[in-house]
Amino acid sequence: MPSFRPLTAALVAAGCLTLAAAAQAATLRIAGANDILTFDPHAQNHQTTLAYQQMVYESLVRYNQKYEVEPALAAKWTFVTPTQLRFELRQGVKFHDGAPFTADDVVFSLTRAMTPPSNMTAYVQSVKEVKKVDDSTVDVILKGPSPVVLRELTDARIMNKAWAEKNNAAKAQDYKGKEESYASRNANGTGPFILEAWQPDTKTTLKKNAAWWDKPKGNIDDIVFTPIKAAATRSAALISGQVDMVVDPPVQDLARIQRDPNINVIQGPENRTIFFGFDQFRDELEGSNVKGKNPLKDKRVRQALYQAVDIAAIERTVMRGLGKPTGTMIAPMVNGWTKELGARAAKYDVEAAKKLLADAGYPNGFELTLDCPNDRYLNDEAICQAVTAMWSRIGIKTKLQTNPMSIHSAKIQRFEVSAYMLGWGVATFDALYSIDSLMSTVDPKGGAAGNFNCGRMSNPKLDLLVAQIKTEMDPAKRSGLIHEVLQIVKDDYNYLPLHDQIRPWAMRKGVSTVHRPDDRPMAIWTTIK
Repeated sequence: MPSFRPLTAALVAAGCLTLAAAAQAATLRIAGANDILTFDPHAQNHQTTLAYQQMVYESLVRYNQKYEVEPALAAKWTFVTPTQLRFELRQGVKFHDGAPFTADDVVFSLTRAMTPPSNMTAYVQSVKEVKKVDDSTVDVILKGPSPVVLRELTDARIMNKAWAEKNNAAKAQDYKGKEESYASRNANGTGPFILEAWQPDTKTTLKKNAAWWDKPKGNIDDIVFTPIKAAATRSAALISGQVDMVVDPPVQDLARIQRDPNINVIQGPENRTIFFGFDQFRDELEGSNVKGKNPLKDKRVRQALYQAVDIAAIERTVMRGLGKPTGTMIAPMVNGWTKELGARAAKYDVEAAKKLLADAGYPNGFELTLDCPNDRYLNDEAICQAVTAMWSRIGIKTKLQTNPMSIHSAKIQRFEVSAYMLGWGVATFDALYSIDSLMSTVDPKGGAAGNFNCGRMSNPKLDLLVAQIKTEMDPAKRSGLIHEVLQIVKDDYNYLPLHDQIRPWAMRKGVSTVHRPDDRPMAIWTTIK
């Protein structure tokens, strides 16, 4: 098995979580810059969305506070053979509508997650099929031996089959196609909280599930999540006491917030890398004055864009210490990271970048459109504005287009971009999750391979290595394969990694919780005094 290394130092409690505090119930009011995208648990792989879905829907297994896999809806599991994983289901569990949880729900849900247009195929990429043994036992048949299948399944959420079929939601919502279904705005899970209402861009309300099979370690009875895009308004809401917690306090306001005696700030490294991707598929670059060619398919052009970015200036003036510059596509806590991979591939050098462009046949540069979110990552729009100015120094006339993540995410997945920003958190804490989603050739059938490879890079050698990584059980051999893939991508400048994000959470005094590298607040581990 690979050695998983989530940074336990980041699991810092703002206060002690005690059962005594749980005696007094409370409402937790949370604010964030971007909203939930959908409540269909298989429709969109987006962290804010997953953070609230996991309060409502559960999986067969889950993480504890140390990111170790532990039982959830499955009470026990056994590898009958290297490719036959048997789950014995927890007894007495009920969905929020009172329906009993059975093997039929597991077979239905995992199959739904595996089937396009599901956007959660990365969490079932190891699975070939799911079979019911009896009402309380399920066999998950794997494509091959998998060292990470249990970690993948932590985010494969279980729905009630009868509820989904009754409400014409047997298939996952096609988010890229702008489709909605009953499951988009309604939910029926087994989790610790029940969805009362989701008003997009306005408010989400959840209430405690008194019939939950487990016991929370906190005292939260109700959750109100409010998306507040404007940075100043978000800060003001926290300082004035309108909200109890902000998961993304504005970078520019952080020092002022930290000086407030009524507010605590806890922070730690996130398992997320922020990067730019490039269209490496089209024969002609859309939105450019270059006709009949796509400059981004030329490694020299991609390297020029890389070397034109003054990453030190971005970290100093835009991020203000909340980003660690990187040269690879995974964060240090992710299995497969090394110091050598994390070093920048090439130094900031405007003249060298200009020469690379000239050598590639673009001595005067060219026009390029850059798409970025404006409500998702720390100072995302400001980063893109800074980079746009930096690229102009080498003749790249960049048109910046910014959108809320709800629009940006669908746009990049429809391949409607030339250059784009994305941040990728690694839910499994293993590099395969990033490699397969971002670097594998896009599966034309809509499978897990390349499901967020929005620039459609393709390298047959890399695809062969990824196939080996998926089934290699020897940790040393597997690490070598991972390193080879990440080095290929680094050397070819297929992506432009910027930094590993450091995430602060700010909360009113009296709120105690556990900071998590996956940036998902856990209401069941939260107390308010």
